[in-house]
Amino acid sequence: MLASIPLSDDERAAVDDGQVALDQLLERLVDVPTPTGATPHEIGIPATATLLPIINVTTGKSREEPDGTR
Repeated sequence: MLASIPLSDDERAAVDDGQVALDQLLERLVDVPTPTGATPHEIGIPATATLLPIINVTTGKSREEPDGTR
């Protein structure tokens, strides 16, 4: 993501330093206008983020079940 999207120092810290930096960045951006002109504060979006679960994904052939099905 860092290679294809230029990030500010605050955004980079949020990516590198995790939840605390992300929460601090969101708090600072709460009064910055969105592309529509309204700020997140005006829209009523909370200045918090919910982390999504991280899952392992493997690719390759699907394994065959003991009964011969996939």
